[in-house]
Amino acid sequence: MVRLAESLALSLRERNALLLTAGYAPAYQESPRDGAAIEPAMTALRSLLTGHLPYPAVVAGPRGELVLANDAFEMLTEGAAARLLEPPVNVLRLALHPEGMGQRVVNLAAWGRHVTESLRARAAAHPDGGLDALAAEPAGYLPAGAPPGPDHLGFAVPLRLRTAGGELRLLTTLTSFATAVDVTLAELRLEAFLPADRDRGAAAPPRGGPGRGRSRLTRPGSGAGVSRRPGGRGPRRSG
Repeated sequence: MVRLAESLALSLRERNALLLTAGYAPAYQESPRDGAAIEPAMTALRSLLTGHLPYPAVVAGPRGELVLANDAFEMLTEGAAARLLEPPVNVLRLALHPEGMGQRVVNLAAWGRHVTESLRARAAAHPDGGLDALAAEPAGYLPAGAPPGPDHLGFAVPLRLRTAGGELRLLTTLTSFATAVDVTLAELRLEAFLPADRDRGAAAPPRGGPGRGRSRLTRPGSGAGVSRRPGGRGPRRSG
């Protein structure tokens, strides 16, 4: 059954469900996010977030719930309604909501379509994950737009974001643990924003400058700050 699940490229959560249906015990542990079992991996993620400063980076769960964020996350939340920033924060809703980042995204139709289509693709690959309903809400925030045009770089859709310091053009990369055997760890995604323009420094540093040496990291579901601890092995990154 495990080999069948692997051949079907099922998520670890779906593999456990398949095993239960077949009368077997689940094979993959699901640890709490603050548990000792996955602490080395969470430490690695905190180090990545801090090392990515002065650019924004976040770690989110499978339904877009914010798990960790660095100080530069403030760049993305500038001007957002307070209710969208109350724990648990959903980064998918925040990214496109007209009272969140949506009001400052210059190319909302094109960039938002990229976000929602990626979410729909995940929903199609994992039909039992409950992602269809999740994709419907942010899709409703998007204006009717023309097909992708000159804003595209040929290989990616940049985020054009208005900020107090001017317009930024950012690309994103997604990071995950490629060989995770824990359900919780396998479902985490780190999204890091990078400058899209070679002739600009891209994002302005967060308040206090890039030399702050720390990141504001949130405890799962609480929004409270925790101390950074360096070290740990890093996950695979795919752009």
